[in-house]
Amino acid sequence: MRILTIALLSLALASANGVSNAQEAPAARISAYTGAVSEAQLRADLTTLVGFGTRHTLSDTVSETRGIGAARRWIARRFDEISSTCGKCLDIQLPAETITLAPRIPNPTEVVNVIAIQKGTGDPNNVVFIMGHYDSRVSDVLNATADAPGANDDGSGTVAVIEAARVLSQHKFPATIVYAALAGEEQGLVGAGILARYVTARGWKVLGALNNDIIGNSISQNGTRNSFEVRVLSEGVKATENPQQAALRQRNGGEVDSPSRNLARFVDRVAEDYLSDLDVKMIYRTDRFGRGGDHVRFLEAGFPAVRLIEPGENYDHQHQDVRTENGRFFGDTLDYVDFAYLAKVTRLNVAALAALALAPPAPDNVAISGQVSADTTLRWSAVPGAAGYRVWWRDTIAPQWQWSRKAGKDATSLTLKDVVIDDYAFGVSAISADGFESPIVFPGPAGDWYEAPAAPGQPR
Repeated sequence: MRILTIALLSLALASANGVSNAQEAPAARISAYTGAVSEAQLRADLTTLVGFGTRHTLSDTVSETRGIGAARRWIARRFDEISSTCGKCLDIQLPAETITLAPRIPNPTEVVNVIAIQKGTGDPNNVVFIMGHYDSRVSDVLNATADAPGANDDGSGTVAVIEAARVLSQHKFPATIVYAALAGEEQGLVGAGILARYVTARGWKVLGALNNDIIGNSISQNGTRNSFEVRVLSEGVKATENPQQAALRQRNGGEVDSPSRNLARFVDRVAEDYLSDLDVKMIYRTDRFGRGGDHVRFLEAGFPAVRLIEPGENYDHQHQDVRTENGRFFGDTLDYVDFAYLAKVTRLNVAALAALALAPPAPDNVAISGQVSADTTLRWSAVPGAAGYRVWWRDTIAPQWQWSRKAGKDATSLTLKDVVIDDYAFGVSAISADGFESPIVFPGPAGDWYEAPAAPGQPR
C-alpha cells in the first residue's frame, strides 16, 4: 500500500508540475498497476481452480463441480465478474476446435480456450497477450479421471492471467490486451495452436505475448529456495526463418536478436525499471532443453512470444500422480505454491503488459547501412502514435542494449557518427509522448517484428 500511495503521489506531482520525464511518469503509472496485485486474490482463485479435482483436457465437461468443463465455465464467470466492474470492458470469447486425431487425444475432443479481450483505445488490431494453460495431468498423460490438481502446472499461470485482467481492466490502453486461459497444453500445445489460428484469421498485429507456465514455486528439486528470480526463455532465431533469410543472417548476424529475444530483453528492462524484488534471468533457449510450451505455437505462426517460468522446477510436484512413497510426497498441490513469489511474477506480467500496451508498436522496416564507412545509419518506417524514436547499439557479445541516441518525432533515419557497423549490434525503438518505449527491433529479416502470417493451417 505504501508503494502504491507513493506512486500515485509522484504521478500527481508530475502532472501538477508539467513533468514529462521519460522515467518518472511511467514509473509512477506502472507502480500503481503493480501495487494493485493481490496475493490473497491469487490464493482464492487458485484454491477454486484446484477444487475442480482434475482439469485434464479429456475429463468431464458436463459436471459443474469436477473436470475441465466446470473449470472453463468458472474461468469465463471470473472474466465476466471482472468485466462487470469496468463497464463490460472485456469481450469474453471461447475459441474452440474439435480435435479428431492427435497422439494424446485418442477420441474426437472439443478443446476450448477462454479469452477476455480488452479493446484498445488506439488501433484495436495492435494486440498484446498474456497466456497460461488451465488444463492439468498426472503421470499418465491419457489418465483423465485421476485427481490432477495442477496447482503450479499451470494453475499458477492461469490465475496470473485472471489477476492481470482484474488489475488492468480498470485502466485504458492504446493497444488491445488479450487475457488467455488455454486448454490442451498437456496434450500437445493444442489450445495455443487454436488461439494462433484465431489470431491469424483476424489479422491482428501481435506486439508481444507472455506465456506463463509454472510460475508459483520458489523451491527447486534440490531444496534450494530462490524467490528473487524468474526465468524468461526466448528463441534466438525465428522459427519461421526461410533459407534466404538464414543465409543473410549467417553473413550479417542476428542469431540472438529475433523479436522474441528482444521481447525478453524488454521484460528484463521492465523488471529493472519498475520492480525492486524480482530479477529476470534470460535463458537463450526457446524453452527448457527438449521441452516445449504454448508460446511455441505463437512462434510457429510468426508472433513474438516468450515463456516465464520459476527459477528451479521441482519434478516431484509436476506431472505426478498424487501419492506418498517411502515418506516422499508427489503431486502438484496447493501446499507447494509460494503465493508471495507468485504475486511477484504476476506483478512483472502486469508491468510488462502495461508497458507494451502503452508504448507505440515496435518499428517496422528497420534497415541498416554503413559498410566500408566510419558511420552507421539506421532507417525505419514511421510508427503511428510515436512521439520519437531511439537508436540503440551494444557490443555483439553483450546480453542487453548498452548505448542509445534519440531521434525526433518525424525522423525515419539516424546516422551514428564514428560508430562502426562491424563492431556492434543495432536496433530501433519507438517512444510515446508520455515516455513509454517499445521493444527494440534489430534491422533486417532476423529482427523484423511483424511478418505476413500464413493462412490458417497453411505452411509458410
